[in-house]
Amino acid sequence: MPDDPSTYVRHREKGSRDVTYPASPEPLPGPMYDNHCHLEIQDGPSTGSGGRGMTVEDQLARAAEVGIVGVVQAGGDIDSSRWSAQAAASHPRVLAAVAIHPNEAPAYAEAGRLEEAIGVIDELAAQPRVRAVGETGLDFFRTGAEGLPAQFESFEAHIGLAKKHGIAMQIHDRDAHDAVLETLRRVGAPDRTVFHCFSGDEQMARIAADCGYWLSFAGNITFKNAQNLRDALAVTPRERILVETDAPFLTPAPHRGRPNAPYLVPVTLRFMAAELGMDLAELCAQVAANTLEVYGSFDS
Repeated sequence: MPDDPSTYVRHREKGSRDVTYPASPEPLPGPMYDNHCHLEIQDGPSTGSGGRGMTVEDQLARAAEVGIVGVVQAGGDIDSSRWSAQAAASHPRVLAAVAIHPNEAPAYAEAGRLEEAIGVIDELAAQPRVRAVGETGLDFFRTGAEGLPAQFESFEAHIGLAKKHGIAMQIHDRDAHDAVLETLRRVGAPDRTVFHCFSGDEQMARIAADCGYWLSFAGNITFKNAQNLRDALAVTPRERILVETDAPFLTPAPHRGRPNAPYLVPVTLRFMAAELGMDLAELCAQVAANTLEVYGSFDS
């Protein structure tokens, strides 16, 4: 399994952040899954072995201690998607999602390689432990107008791949809510469509749920300025709720800015249970069942 930090695709910039990992939260009352993470991105303190932070084995072991029994490892370009597929093939607690991220699509297109890149994703998506195409979608925040045609071309191609292979799709949607929803209506969404790190509001949550999409909430739902996400959670049918870390990003309060990891899912899930006025064990059972419905068993 690719668990040597020196083989990781990227390292997260340290800057002035506190890069120590938070203490482990209290274990959950039942098994749970991290529906979206990026374990190929190293974060955390220097390890002295050429990288930073925890190895994949460290990540999975620490997650298991608090009840996180599986993760969906998501790619965003050719290299990280290949890495994700290899990780899933090497470990029974990992499934993979593979894609060209919308912010990467313009660069591939400019280099004349977008069709080739999508072809690689097509090949990876055929592997048995690759259970989603993602993260794909639209991002109007980081990509200017000149890059949008490539984003739309890539997104529509990825929708086709998810349908071709009969697997789920994880959507990256940043400042592009209407365009994402319109594209899904026009092209036709895969049967299992997930809004990774849902960033919309109550109205969008209602629309997405009515369309049969799943909404995945990350640690930013705990942020003070994220009332829109809490409003969205409140109206999302329980059978459409997923939870994720997007690790190493979006660490939940009170640890915002520090390295994130799958073992911190319980922090976000406890916050969500409190917001919903639900028993934590009940929410655990529901979200775990939702995850398995979307991605299938981790045991096969």
